[in-house]
Amino acid sequence: MWKEGSLKIEDQIFTYCAKVYEEPSEDYGIDGGRISKLEIRLGDFPVVRYDRGWGIEPETENAQLALLAILHSMN
Repeated sequence: MWKEGSLKIEDQIFTYCAKVYEEPSEDYGIDGGRISKLEIRLGDFPVVRYDRGWGIEPETENAQLALLAILHSMN
C-alpha cells in the first residue's frame, strides 16, 4: 500500500511517499486515481502534499514534473 522512492528532475532529487490503493477512488484519489496520500520532498522541505485533498500544491516546474511522473507511474 505504501510506496517510497526518489526521482531526479534536472539537477534536483525529489523523494516521495505515497499511499496507493489497488482500485481508483473518485472521492479520495488524486484526479480520481489510486493515490490517496502523497508527499514529495526536495531535501527536507515538502513541495507537494496530498491527503485526500491538497495541502501543498506544486509551485515550481520541477515539482510539477515530479508529481506528473509519480501519477503516471502509479495511477
